[in-house]
Amino acid sequence: MNDVVKSLSPRLIPAADKSDDRPTREEAEAAVRTLLRWAGDDPQREGLLETPKRVAKAFKEFYSGYEDDPKDVLNKIFAEVEGYDDIVLVRDIPFYSHCEHHMVPFYGMAHIAYYPTKGVVGLSKLARLVEVYARRLQTQETMTAQIAAAIEQFLEPRGVAVMIEAEHMCMSMRGVQKAGAMTITTQFTGAFNDAAEQVRFLTLVRHGKA
Repeated sequence: MNDVVKSLSPRLIPAADKSDDRPTREEAEAAVRTLLRWAGDDPQREGLLETPKRVAKAFKEFYSGYEDDPKDVLNKIFAEVEGYDDIVLVRDIPFYSHCEHHMVPFYGMAHIAYYPTKGVVGLSKLARLVEVYARRLQTQETMTAQIAAAIEQFLEPRGVAVMIEAEHMCMSMRGVQKAGAMTITTQFTGAFNDAAEQVRFLTLVRHGKA
């Protein structure tokens, strides 16, 4: 196991995110009714009667990443790439996630690059990997580290670069209420620890050319 994966807490390991004591759907719907009452509304009024069911269903979609394993996403490598070993970059991958502190959305773009060794993974798989981690209660910093660690562990590349740009509703619609403020996080491993490689990555992300 590489140093990046070993340095991560159990919070970032996929198996550690899965619980064996999940409440029933009925218990989840009852919890929603409690929150509606706490907010000051009546869960028995017409407009809210079906809300607990809708919220429970939405939660299954919002947090479907808990059911997914990044190993399954990155399990097929294409080795026949005619010796290609330069940078592979997928930029502008849109995502929607939820802050684990307030359970409100944050959303933006992810950019992922790596230097292949054994071969390359299907480009859509990198977008799918972002979804695996975005569809969990998250912090942007953790999500950035998770994506890089998964690529390191399962593709064993010469280096990984991940950058995420996102707007957080916990900052835009509550608290300081500063809409439009963007948060940027990065994670570099291997070859991308070199400053020149980081500049190349950021140039490709910003301008689409070296």
